[in-house]
Amino acid sequence: MLREHGITPTHQRIEIAHVLFDRQEHLSADQILTSVNARHAETSKATVYNTLKLFLEKKLIRELVVDPAKVVYDPNTTPHHHLYDVTTGQLTDIPAGEVRVTGLPQLPPGVETEGVDIVVRTRPRGSGPEHQIFCSGRRLSRSTT
Repeated sequence: MLREHGITPTHQRIEIAHVLFDRQEHLSADQILTSVNARHAETSKATVYNTLKLFLEKKLIRELVVDPAKVVYDPNTTPHHHLYDVTTGQLTDIPAGEVRVTGLPQLPPGVETEGVDIVVRTRPRGSGPEHQIFCSGRRLSRSTT
């Protein structure tokens, strides 16, 4: 698969690809590093990031920013969107046909749309900020009775 996309297969690239494509999960770079090094403790963080950048350039994976502090890599490059549970971090694919976008803003001259990525952020009912109070730096649940 790597050669088919113009990537020279090295031991580390093969291991990183194995983690991404065998598990078919949305993983952060740190999760990928941990998984790769659990099998062969010789891959550096820089190698993981460089390989992820290469895989992105070759369109083998997608980078998904689910919140400012969380970036994951998605081995599913077919058109689809995501549900993101903000309390658990669970990320679930939504088939593209289940979301409809009707209209995009006027684009500046000289550019075209490459794609539309939608992340629907969810949380359990009653767990939002309007149902919480803070006391001495601790969050306490507010009764909604």
